[in-house]
Amino acid sequence: MELTLRCKVKQGNIPLDLEKTIRVIKAPAEICPVCAGTGWKTVPDDPNTPGHKKDRRVTRCDCQLRARGQSLLVAAHIPRRYEHCELASYTPDFPGAHPSLGLGHLTASKFVEEYDPSDGTGLLIIGKIGTGKTHLAVGIIKELILSKGISCLFYDYRELLKEIQNSYNAAVQTTELDVLRPVFETDVLVLDELGAVKPTEWVWDTVSLILNSRYNDNRTTIITTNFEDQPAAGVAISLSAARAATRGETLGDRIGERMRSRLHEMCRIVTLDGTDFRQKLRSASYR
Repeated sequence: MELTLRCKVKQGNIPLDLEKTIRVIKAPAEICPVCAGTGWKTVPDDPNTPGHKKDRRVTRCDCQLRARGQSLLVAAHIPRRYEHCELASYTPDFPGAHPSLGLGHLTASKFVEEYDPSDGTGLLIIGKIGTGKTHLAVGIIKELILSKGISCLFYDYRELLKEIQNSYNAAVQTTELDVLRPVFETDVLVLDELGAVKPTEWVWDTVSLILNSRYNDNRTTIITTNFEDQPAAGVAISLSAARAATRGETLGDRIGERMRSRLHEMCRIVTLDGTDFRQKLRSASYR
């Protein structure tokens, strides 16, 4: 392609029109050898199929799925700290590992394999700090994005609440709906560290809005939490004075019994037991 440039200059008091033609070389775009750049590939026909006809059938080419996968991966907003997390890199068989870690990894892998967008059932991953809850959750959505082209979104529970609160600031152009729309509409939502914010009426109302909206729309939600899946203090079974004094906060305390019950309808529960794997790694590095 040739491009002609024209400009006016002065030589002394005499105006001159200058014209320069340059050749622009455009690098050819890489063309997929399978679909020849059309985005569609022919599906092999089986002549043994009942009612066989010699009509060509086509489907989306793998190059389009890869391109969509990379785009969806960026849109998922996975934090840089967790970008490396994959199901294949989750190691549940280190020395002293609790058997529940291997079972959790198996459950996560089957979840991806059997994922059905029309089902809507998610996962509630419960465990102490350092048991790999977030690693599994991120690994799941990365597999869903790259292998199945499913739209996913990652949100830290605390950061999501901050963004919603910030939208109330008159100086900010983002509205509450702008923040919540992708949370409501994404096929799979990861809500990390549920219950990490001290509960207030506003927090409970916000959690209810998010979970109920996704439940009613039959969308899949994957949740991680450090809190035990036990009732709130007001509805818990009677405890001795000694046990009551040492009782830790539960998921019921942090999100309310109504929403805890809703989670049981929305999700299968995965419990990860064991000690903080990250502390073990740090300790081992100093030996």
